[in-house]
Amino acid sequence: MKNLLVGLVGAFALFSFVVSQAGVWSVDGAHSRLGFTILHNGITNVHGNFGKFTMEVTTPNADFTGATIILNADAASVNTGIEARDNHLRTADCFDAEKHPSISFKSTSVTAAKAKGTYIIEGELTMHGTTKKVVFNGVHTGNGKNYKGTEVAGLQITGAVKRSEFGMGEVSPGLADEVKLQADLEIAKN
Repeated sequence: MKNLLVGLVGAFALFSFVVSQAGVWSVDGAHSRLGFTILHNGITNVHGNFGKFTMEVTTPNADFTGATIILNADAASVNTGIEARDNHLRTADCFDAEKHPSISFKSTSVTAAKAKGTYIIEGELTMHGTTKKVVFNGVHTGNGKNYKGTEVAGLQITGAVKRSEFGMGEVSPGLADEVKLQADLEIAKN
């Protein structure tokens, strides 16, 4: 009888954990970063980020398999730490933030990769008025509670895109075509 009771309690605890993982999550902007890196003159990396972005993740399962990820970044919020460069990045030479104010991503598939807690994230990225299919790597970095007691999860999403595929011409003769993306995200359950 004691073993049956322990088994039922254990099964209930497992069921409770699984149920608590499914739901809708939103990014905690104070504890998240949407960044990029691009090689300059073939010798050094220039880093930047987008200061304003939203993200919603809908999880139908106990993990992120099958999740829907929707992200929108304000192109004008680009920040590389140098105001003149940021102003140039907002022009038609690059993001054309006035004409294309939003950079967006919507997943079409989130599948488990080989290592536990890792995912292949496929979707459509729209930037500079062009939409392309992309594939990113995701890592679930853990779960916890925030200061309000709300359930939170950590995600890191990485990948690379080519500027030329999004209609961005020669911004600077020393900039590489490939841009590496890295999002370090804390999402809170709604």
